Amino acid sequence: MNGKLYLCATPIGNLGDITYRCVETLKSVDMIAAEDTRHTLGLLNHLNIEKPMTSYFEHNRREKGEYLISEMKNGKNIALVSDAGTPAISDPGEDLVKLCAENGIEVVPIPGAVAGINALIASGLPTGRFTFEGFLTVNKRGRNEMLESLKNEERTMIFYEAPHKLLSTLKDMKKAFGERRISLCRELTKLHEEFFRTTLSGAIAFYEDNAPRGEFVLVVEGKSHEEIMEENAREWEKMTVCEHVEMYISQGMAEKEALKQTAQDRGVSKRDIYSEYKING
Repeated sequence: MNGKLYLCATPIGNLGDITYRCVETLKSVDMIAAEDTRHTLGLLNHLNIEKPMTSYFEHNRREKGEYLISEMKNGKNIALVSDAGTPAISDPGEDLVKLCAENGIEVVPIPGAVAGINALIASGLPTGRFTFEGFLTVNKRGRNEMLESLKNEERTMIFYEAPHKLLSTLKDMKKAFGERRISLCRELTKLHEEFFRTTLSGAIAFYEDNAPRGEFVLVVEGKSHEEIMEENAREWEKMTVCEHVEMYISQGMAEKEALKQTAQDRGVSKRDIYSEYKING
């Protein structure tokens, strides 16, 4: 009978944030796979837990993943932990979960701290709809392409960033997004936890004079619906009524709905749009 993989969320700073369920799981499994065994040993010592450990991180995930799968196929239960927070989010644990799914091995999430969610709920920005983007690529072209693809994103966006790349990332965001509100979060759950709520311009100005310290979570305002409507209006001004209607039809709208939407866009009656479309369409 196969063992199970337990995804154990560990504290992102304050050790008091570990859950009872996580402690009991770490005590019960046969082995713990850790991003950094030395780091995890400190946590286990704090919890008075002794367990066999093995490393599982970005550069050994392929060969170690196969080893862990074979151990679970032999009936062993394994807990996967990252250095901090929930494994498999911006983390090689994602690959191990995929292997488990392919091999019919049960995966059990043990919930706990997630830096991105903590930052989001304290950001002061909309939380109803959001997108998690993780770390931007270090490749300049790839980074700019990714940000460019997000410039019309209306949902609140969450990014992770290292201190030495923070200023260049903020400048790239300003170039791609224009002015936006942003909450920069660092030292989450720790003694000097900080939430810096400002704009992209304000953040750039501050960190040009103050060296960033610690890992950051950036919570960035999405593009406002009003701004999108204004941009669309500028595009519609370049179109004829017929082109405007045909644009919506080409997107899959029925003619009736396309006429109605065009009328709403232009702030005129549907009858006027219908007449213009039928005469010149």
